[in-house]
Amino acid sequence: MDQPSPSSVPGNWFVDPVFLGVPGVRKDDEALGWQADALCAQTDPEAFFPEKGGSTREAKRICEGCDVRSECLDYALENDERFGIWGGLSERERRKLRREAM
Repeated sequence: MDQPSPSSVPGNWFVDPVFLGVPGVRKDDEALGWQADALCAQTDPEAFFPEKGGSTREAKRICEGCDVRSECLDYALENDERFGIWGGLSERERRKLRREAM
């Protein structure tokens, strides 16, 4: 599997909300339907995939007000996402959360 370079945003980092439907109106049978309501889908993806050593502050601030933050974090943990801010946590913070859960 190709690893993204530290300064690039993965092409599949989110599902296009238009594909999923109208934000706020989602079908429960859609596995990734929560992404239509994600605030990150309405902002610059660069904030969620900062360069190594770059600030995560902006992404985490956006996550704080997101209605689907818990679904996002669950997705990242279940799919072992290695890059980016998901559910308000960095990859290092998600690793720590996994270790503490064991």
